[in-house]
Amino acid sequence: MFEFIRTHQRLMQIFLAIIIVPSFAFVGIGSYKSFGDDASTIAKIDGKPLTQQEFDNAVRNQLDNYRQRMGAQFDQKMFDTPEFKQNVLDQLIAQRAIAAEVGHSHLSIGDAQLQKAIMDMFGGPASFDKERYIAILAAQGLRPEQNDARMRQELALQQLAVAVEGTGFAPRTVAKTLSDIAAQERDVQELLLPVADFVPQVKVTDEMVKAFYDKNSKFFEVPEQAKIEYVVLNNDAVAAQVSVTDAEVSDYYTKNVAQFTTPETRRASHILITLKKGASAADTAAAKAKAEAIVAELRKTPGDFAKVAKAKSEDPGSAEQGGDLGVIEKGVLVAPVENAIGKLKLGEISDPVQSDFGFHVLTVTELKPAVVKPLELVKADVTDLLKKQKAAKKYSEMAEAFTNTVYEQSDSLKPVADKLGLKIETASNVSRNPSPAPGAGAFNNAKFLTALFSNDSISSKRNTEAVETAPNTLVSGRIVEFKPASKRPLAEVDAQIRQRVTMEEAAKLAFKAGEEKLAAFKKSGDATGFGAAKLVSRQKPEGINGLAMQAIMKADTSKLPAYVGVDLPGMGYGLYRIDKVQQPAVADEAERKSQAEQIGNVIAQQEMAQYIEFLKQKAKVKILKPITKTTVTEVK
Repeated sequence: MFEFIRTHQRLMQIFLAIIIVPSFAFVGIGSYKSFGDDASTIAKIDGKPLTQQEFDNAVRNQLDNYRQRMGAQFDQKMFDTPEFKQNVLDQLIAQRAIAAEVGHSHLSIGDAQLQKAIMDMFGGPASFDKERYIAILAAQGLRPEQNDARMRQELALQQLAVAVEGTGFAPRTVAKTLSDIAAQERDVQELLLPVADFVPQVKVTDEMVKAFYDKNSKFFEVPEQAKIEYVVLNNDAVAAQVSVTDAEVSDYYTKNVAQFTTPETRRASHILITLKKGASAADTAAAKAKAEAIVAELRKTPGDFAKVAKAKSEDPGSAEQGGDLGVIEKGVLVAPVENAIGKLKLGEISDPVQSDFGFHVLTVTELKPAVVKPLELVKADVTDLLKKQKAAKKYSEMAEAFTNTVYEQSDSLKPVADKLGLKIETASNVSRNPSPAPGAGAFNNAKFLTALFSNDSISSKRNTEAVETAPNTLVSGRIVEFKPASKRPLAEVDAQIRQRVTMEEAAKLAFKAGEEKLAAFKKSGDATGFGAAKLVSRQKPEGINGLAMQAIMKADTSKLPAYVGVDLPGMGYGLYRIDKVQQPAVADEAERKSQAEQIGNVIAQQEMAQYIEFLKQKAKVKILKPITKTTVTEVK
């Protein structure tokens, strides 16, 4: 869906940092309907009720959002939780509190500001297409006046957010301090005690292996698995059974030839002699006479139109361009001018045309006639379109038969496959959890797998019900062979456990040896065994492990040399000797500026979060009904 209405990006970034749940449509600012504190009221914000119906609508919107993002993996049961519902409620309360403040502050958006915002969505006035604008709104179930009200609300919210965000800035001293910390350099030597060096010292006993096996039994579980059969009814399966005749293609083409026609385009120019509204008869006659004189002049020398327009046109927007109006889009120009342009031949000079702006002298500078694509060129597209239309109609009929047959003849998938011309697919090693691997098959859907691994399906090996795994996609399956969850025997995993225990014990020895060396180095200040010195910083770790770098840069360097010991999981133990700390003389000013901006953004987000909490308090939010008792209505 074309996302035509967009909230200001900076505002959304701040909101997303504060409110985890994606946004819902705002209820009209200052126009909440009050139905009293009846049983349907969940909460009150600024004295106005938030009803159960409004909450349910918000939940549905949120579920639709997740449904679109997750596709076939969407399972509504995942969201029927108290946490999900509470997040929705928190989001609604925050939105209502913000909207109430906008209303109380009398923030309003003028017509000019609204018009500019709409035009900007199309790249400016020159690119604005009124018909396309209306069509986009209609696709979303909106009329222009509804969208105007919605955009006024959003622009008002932006005003409020920008005002709050603008108070967030990073003091120069703070930005400089943080920049200096990031750039600080330390002269470091490294001594590694690899875990592999301690492996020969480890002796793993049978008792140690058994203890690990018993304590970590979940590591050795083999999940339940099944070999399955399944059938899929989707648009592709239906389309394969649909045919389209040449006569049907020709008939559709004839009746819908406009779809295959590139309309005529006209580029025009004009010369305007302005006339104020309500002008006297004498002023009107004078303006018309001036226009007629220009017409007479141009009909003698039509090639001078641009030259005359620059000299005599009183339209400041087009005169400098020789009167060029560009390619004429329907509905952009006033009706008398548009109609006149539509009747002119290429290069013809019009009689004066009167509009609310004055008198226009018009000419068409470029004319491309309408072009109709021949049937031969579009035959494949029309055939595909008709097949899809037939398939959509046939799918509804087949879906009912599919659903009934897999249920009524549930001991086999063959009846439904034979009846509807479908193929029985098989899959092995299927578990009840969807596989993240791409292309895993139509059965790889949480809803379907839940039905497949139900107790009844496992025990009876009957067909599952028809499960909708995607739009116009039904799947039914049955378990052919089932292997319950089991635990791998100790003998089978003995070698694996011995290796794991060996490495764990070696890591303990490395840690112990490292701690002892660290204590000794701190007493002696010695550098024996350490590698060559490296000059490192937070921005340039020079190959030193990330955990080690954190410890190095946090180390107390008030007394040098300083020593740090770090346990490096899976690697061993690292010892680090810090011999020198230095600060670069001059930090990159561009980087300082960038860091200051980043800090300012963080501060702005914090202030916005605090401001929203303040607005909630100001709105005197009251929770009247625990939403954890409500249920998430199934969305079909």
